Amino acid sequence: MRTSFWTSLFDLIVPRRCAICSNRLAPEESLLCADCEAELEKTPFRESPYDNPMARLFWGQFPIEKASAWFYYRPHSDPSKMIYDLKYHGQSLLGEDIGEQLALRHQPSGFFNDIDAIVPIPITKERQRERGYNQSMQVARGISQVTRLPIFDKVIKRQHFSESQTHQSSTWERRENVREAFQLIDANKIKGKHLLIIDDIVTTGATVIACGQELAKAEGIKLSVLSIGYTKE
Repeated sequence: MRTSFWTSLFDLIVPRRCAICSNRLAPEESLLCADCEAELEKTPFRESPYDNPMARLFWGQFPIEKASAWFYYRPHSDPSKMIYDLKYHGQSLLGEDIGEQLALRHQPSGFFNDIDAIVPIPITKERQRERGYNQSMQVARGISQVTRLPIFDKVIKRQHFSESQTHQSSTWERRENVREAFQLIDANKIKGKHLLIIDDIVTTGATVIACGQELAKAEGIKLSVLSIGYTKE
């Protein structure tokens, strides 16, 4: 009752808003209002995480176990507002809320059961200073709050950032854009671990592949991938 009372009181003072339509949330709603939740085109990947279109992007690229995403992403669609607000509009705490929802939606299926730690896709120091935070790290924090999995954010670093992947039109261009973009800096810490890579949007998988291949230089590693959105062809 105490939690319900204080939540209701806080909502009166600072009303919570839907991350998509910005309408006021009801006390029982989290992140999205009921209408936006119903209209969101969710992927079925959590039901078949070992074999789905997203997981197949990584087959043969690194030791992939499973992959999933919350919803199908389309640029400039209503749900894309969440991603834009997180990445470009300074709403860092939104990332934690999204991460919590990702975890809560995947936890019942046992998605996290055999995973040892979370690795958010790193960004360069320059981009970190410009944005003020790493959006994938924010999402990872939300997932960690639910799952209690540790975050390994210092085992790999981003060496350079050529250009946003959104400006690359083909799979080849995207892969060239992130070639040798990452450097493994602590192989001993992840040796023999099953790591969960966190990204915001997976389109061709080029960024995740580049990161995963570098992580895979550590002995006996297994990798899984979880993202907010997956770009549907």
